[in-house]
Amino acid sequence: MITNDYSPAVDIPNRSGVSWAAIFAGAAAAAALSLILVVLGAGLGFAATSPWADEGASAKALGISTIVWLLLTQIIASGFGGYIAGRLRVKWASLHADEVYFRDTAHGFLAWAVATLITAAMVLGTAGSLASAGAHTAATAGATAVSASASNNNDADPMGYFVDTLFRSEGPAPVSDDAANAVAARILGRAIVDDSLVPEDRAYLAQLVAQRTRLTQAEAEARVDQVFAQVQQAKVQAKQVADAAAKAAAWTALWTFVGLLCGAFFASLAALYGGRRRDQVQWVEVDGAGYVARTAPIR
Repeated sequence: MITNDYSPAVDIPNRSGVSWAAIFAGAAAAAALSLILVVLGAGLGFAATSPWADEGASAKALGISTIVWLLLTQIIASGFGGYIAGRLRVKWASLHADEVYFRDTAHGFLAWAVATLITAAMVLGTAGSLASAGAHTAATAGATAVSASASNNNDADPMGYFVDTLFRSEGPAPVSDDAANAVAARILGRAIVDDSLVPEDRAYLAQLVAQRTRLTQAEAEARVDQVFAQVQQAKVQAKQVADAAAKAAAWTALWTFVGLLCGAFFASLAALYGGRRRDQVQWVEVDGAGYVARTAPIR
């Protein structure tokens, strides 16, 4: 004998209003579809880029397309998961329509929340693995660099490039470079911090250059000014890169927040629609004459 879930023995007042099976089903569907869309978006992004300059999509176009794809991914995946959660939940009979609407909305939101937590755990786990591998690689590279530094008896010098440029000459230098390079590096380092090269340091540095490169004092001062201008330009470029990275991180966080809000909203809305469709399903019974559809919706 066929029964339905409208029986008073099943729909008692203290029955739980949460269908966790439907919620987890919707969360699994949302997470899977989100993964598919993210992989598709990554493939389209790689196809639109080019390793050559002035070819492929620009950084601005890629940024805008990434934001749009993020929103679409959240809307489509969360909406699909919410609809699954609403369509598969049990029937709540003898309840006011407002309470049914609230429960359907809550089911969609919970499905979105579970899917988001699962996705975040997967992303954090992957990021942790990559960070661990990167730390191991960095440690290995650092040990190699220390060994190479010890064998060469040289200290790491971030100003090495500019110092080398400063002391370039047509012929080989007759004396050791260690003392002059160390002094020049300290002078340039202080100039970078103060954002200016004081006249005393400039004159002393020009004397070192003139002694090492067989240039006149005027030519040595011109070289000092040229190298210091390159150092200042590098500092400005580094600040611009840091500002751009900070702005990109801020906009990424803001649009991720907007995308998550859109996902929560559409998951709740789709669950509400799926719940209404669930309540409108007609009960079908089988008898000897064939299929007979009841006029009342399934309970």
